[in-house]
Order: sequence, then structure tokens, then C-alpha cells
Amino acid sequence: MKVLVTGGGGFLGGAIVRMLCERGDEVRSFSRAEYPALAALGVKQFRGRLEDRGSVSGAAEGCELLFHVAARAGIWGSYHDFYQANVVGTENVVAACRVNGIRRLVYTSSPSVVFDGSDVEGGDESLPYPDRYEAHYPATKALAERLVLAANSPELGTTALRPHLIWGPGDNHLVPRIVAKGRAGKLRRIGTRPNLVDTVYVDNAANAHLLAADRLSPGSVVAGNAYFISNNEPLPVWEMVNRILSAAGIPPVTRSISPHLAFTAGCICEALWGLFRLESEPPMTRFVAHELATAHWFDIGAAQRDFGYHPEISIDEGMIRLRRWMQHPDPCA
Repeated sequence: MKVLVTGGGGFLGGAIVRMLCERGDEVRSFSRAEYPALAALGVKQFRGRLEDRGSVSGAAEGCELLFHVAARAGIWGSYHDFYQANVVGTENVVAACRVNGIRRLVYTSSPSVVFDGSDVEGGDESLPYPDRYEAHYPATKALAERLVLAANSPELGTTALRPHLIWGPGDNHLVPRIVAKGRAGKLRRIGTRPNLVDTVYVDNAANAHLLAADRLSPGSVVAGNAYFISNNEPLPVWEMVNRILSAAGIPPVTRSISPHLAFTAGCICEALWGLFRLESEPPMTRFVAHELATAHWFDIGAAQRDFGYHPEISIDEGMIRLRRWMQHPDPCA
């Protein structure tokens, strides 16, 4: 089967590409750069930006399935940049599917599209989109998710997966941020409540994408639906942070600040960074303060029921693999 993966050179996208190659699919990647690891797998690479409709459509020509993983992530930046990559880019992916007669589209979304700043404990897919967002990333990902699900039709089956806090060997986002701040002594617990938070090991997240794609077709039970994806092992957020720090040989976080102080600091930082038009990421934002001070774990029953998703790699096993990788980094991990 011929498959296109947008963001195939990224952390999750690369894991999806590897699994597709292992099972014998003919894989293409669409990214802004070329990656030696993909070339070693025999993946045909297309370079371009999601905002360029022609480039996206050209990469998708002749494909039967498309995984749209690429996105602009982060907690800071201009709304325009987030909108162009996440919304306009997704519009172009949907258009590429229609132009090229692709009948299956799997979109990588995020649980943050339903986060309203309050606790989510065992939430399922009935959770509504909030009226407002505290960051551009979840706001634009929500617009894109709604666009993808609305594109579901008798000609094109679409689905959206919401993996929560992906981590593992090769991580270039979550783990490096935690490790860097931990080494610099800049991490503080926010509050004292043991808020449970879901995470997902990267191979489990990638496998969920393949399982959903295999069950997806126009009119199938998967078509037109969104699904939460996790390891189904919610842990207190700071226990998870400390386990990642331990894998890197860094002492645990013990000092804390109040949620109110963290939120106030986020408001001040956002105001100052906006006033002086600073491009660097603020040390705190309202969104991050709420994320770290609340519970957010989800019911993955729908994914288990509709496409047989079950996390195969536990957090314990994942931590063993993460520690091993951090001691001996493999650029192809």
C-alpha cells in the first residue's frame, strides 16, 4: 500500500513510518527537511510546507492512505503562524485527499482541544470543545480536528486520534524540555495535589494510528470520530516528571509554588513577552500553569472497542528503554 505521512521526520511521524515500513508498505514522507534515517529506510521524501497546497497534493499523488501528523506545536508564537501550519495546512491535506482520490485520512490531534483549564478525570469523547483557549496551539488544533471530522464523507473516511503527552527514545520535545529545566534547577511543583495525568509511549501512539487506519474506510465505525489515546496508566504528574528526570540521572523536583502564583506568573510573562514582542518562549504561561496544576486522564474505551487499541509497552518498560537511549542515544531511535 502507498502511504503518505506528513511530518514523517518527526518523533511520532518517524515511529509511524518505521512501523509502516516494517510491515511492507511503500511509504512517503512530507516534511520541511530531509532526514537520513528516512532515507536509510527507503522512504521517498518530499520537502515543502503544509501551507503550500500544490506541494502537499504532489506528495500525495498515487497514495491510498494519508497520516497527517505534522503540526506547529509549542506554547508560544504568533496566532498567524499556528493558524497557517495547523489549519491552512490541514485544509490542504484534506484537499490533497480529494484531488488524488485518497479514501482514508488519519489525523493526529491532541487532548488539549477539549481542555478548559479544569480537571478532566476519566473523560471520554463526549467532552465538548471549550468556548475559549489559553494558547494558540490547542485553539488551532481544535479548528483543524473539526475540519477533518467534517470532511468525512462517502468518498473520504476520516478519523482523529488524540495521543496525550507522547514520550520515549528519540523524543525531541517533551523529554528534552523536562531534562533541560531539571538540570538547570528551574522546575517547581505547582500545588500539592496528586493530579493524575495520562501519557503515552511513542510506539503505542504509533501503533494506535496504524490500527485506526486499518479499520478506517468511508462509512466504517471509525469514520468521522475522534479518539483519546494513552498508556491507560495515569500517574501523578510530578511522579512522571521525576521518573523522566531519574532516567537522565537528575534528582527529583521537590520544591513547589502555589497554582495561583504560577498562573499569575504566566499572566505577567505573557504580557511582557507580548509587549516587547519577544520570540523566545516565556518561562511560564497560563496554559502551562493550568496543565501542571490539574488532572487530565481519559477513557480509552472507544479506541479499544472500535479498532482494538491496547498499549503494548508499559510505562515501566518504556522507562527502561528511555534510560537506555539517554545513556547511549541512537539518532535513528
